[in-house]
Amino acid sequence: MPKKQGQGIMNNKIIPIWIAGVDEVGRGPLAGPVLAAAVILDPNRPIEGLNDSKLLSERKRESLFGIIKDKAIAWSIGRAEVEEIDAINILQASLLAMKRAIEGLSIMPSEVLVDGIHAPKIHIPVQTIIKGDQTVPSISAASIIAKVTRDSEMVAYDLEYPKYGFAEHKGYPTKAHLAALIKYGATSIHRKSFAPVKLVAEEC
Repeated sequence: MPKKQGQGIMNNKIIPIWIAGVDEVGRGPLAGPVLAAAVILDPNRPIEGLNDSKLLSERKRESLFGIIKDKAIAWSIGRAEVEEIDAINILQASLLAMKRAIEGLSIMPSEVLVDGIHAPKIHIPVQTIIKGDQTVPSISAASIIAKVTRDSEMVAYDLEYPKYGFAEHKGYPTKAHLAALIKYGATSIHRKSFAPVKLVAEEC
């Protein structure tokens, strides 16, 4: 079980124990970056309704997004771009995004809780928690921050590449996205190392 956030004692001095929750979004899409968020929640300002971002409606996610940013002690977003994903593979890019999110926090945590089974290599104790985004509030908050941020980026990409439907599928391999990929070819934000994109590129 993860430690409770609170206070510790070192050399007879009370010191804060900050615990950060970390989650990523964007491992499955064929296009766009992979994003991770790190969030340190304030135990004195609890947030109702936190859950895995995928289980929340878009409206609920966006509402909680603002509340988390307002109430959290610290939050940060890390990312790995398409070129990095293609160079080091999606798992390593996800871990890199997590590491960047943690390093971007304005307060360094005493411990980091990460959703899933993989954790970045950092000089802070890390604990992985399967389905942590459903059971640990700080990880839930991180999943919401990461997803809302990435979704908004993909909506912006839809304006740049209107034929692909990024605003709808956010880069995931839906039938519509695969059809557009075959018809129009890959864009600069497509992950060239992913099989469907690679296949289209080879056929061109």
